[in-house]
Amino acid sequence: MTQDIDIYDALRHRLIANGFVHGAKLKAEHLRAEYGCSASTIREALFRLSIQGLVTFQDQRGFRVPERSKGVLAELTHMRVLLEGEGTVLSIRNGGVAWEARLTAAHHQLSHIERRIHAADDTGAFEGIWFDAEREFHETLISACGSVTLKDLHANVYGRFRQQLMVADRSFGFISKNIEHHQEILAAALSGDEALTRQKIHDHLARHLTGETLGEDAKH
Repeated sequence: MTQDIDIYDALRHRLIANGFVHGAKLKAEHLRAEYGCSASTIREALFRLSIQGLVTFQDQRGFRVPERSKGVLAELTHMRVLLEGEGTVLSIRNGGVAWEARLTAAHHQLSHIERRIHAADDTGAFEGIWFDAEREFHETLISACGSVTLKDLHANVYGRFRQQLMVADRSFGFISKNIEHHQEILAAALSGDEALTRQKIHDHLARHLTGETLGEDAKH
């Protein structure tokens, strides 16, 4: 069971982190050899990932990595705005000083990394740690919402959202705006202004609502 969980987690991370080409076929036999496990273990993990939307499955075609899609990105972004807005407002009401401290710490880490990226000529070394820090900040925003269902939905939506953007985001051309946006979200949340917090979360994600950030090669 532990090995099954490890393989599932490894595949999930790889799918989100652009470890596979969009649209690529995921062959159980190849992955079985790569991970040193049975083909049934791989298929079970892929079926679980297909339920989350991180893998597609069709009879006769098998498992594939989802294609990039402007429409899908826009839908996922809209869901993120709704979930993060509501989750953060609930955290403002319920989280108290402990949540504020966790959020401030998560932002401090993210801000430091983003400023390093902004000043760097080669950003390749920052890819992994930025994606982890960015996810942690947004998870911390909703961490005190008191709803396991909301957090589970957000984790699923965030994973699929990140999968859609992993190619486009590697250039980090958005990083100066991100520094500003994350600071504004933090300030609004700590001030307790619920309406402003919702607005700042929306403003942060607004560039993805049209799907334009995927580029011209993405399918509609």
